[in-house]
Amino acid sequence: MQALYQWHMAGQALSVIEAEFQADYDMSNVDKEFFHDLVHSIPAQLTDLHGLFEKHLDRKLSDLDPIELCLLRMGSYELLRRIDVPYKVAINETINLGKRFGATDGYRYLNGILDKVAMECRAVEVAAERGKSPKPASDAE
Repeated sequence: MQALYQWHMAGQALSVIEAEFQADYDMSNVDKEFFHDLVHSIPAQLTDLHGLFEKHLDRKLSDLDPIELCLLRMGSYELLRRIDVPYKVAINETINLGKRFGATDGYRYLNGILDKVAMECRAVEVAAERGKSPKPASDAE
């Protein structure tokens, strides 16, 4: 999240940010392939990611707190593209980062939006977890 925030705020090259993180932080417990994927794929897919969550916002995208925006991008990316990450894990990791770095109750906002994104991207997985049949795509909205 911090690397994505740095890219969002400073506009530095992604390869520079990635190299700085590897040089400046202890990444011995970090899945470096996953980190690389997030850092490079999220900025490349902003239009798709914004399209997933923007319709659920109660404000303009430009009015979002930068941390909330970065977290929504990351959570939405994991829900859309990282099927290897269970939807609950993707949402919970995002919420935990929101609690750590975001505004006091920002994590609640993130949870509500990402829950809706999960119902769109992972309808079968969400329904199975909740013990229900998934709604047809035309009924999801």
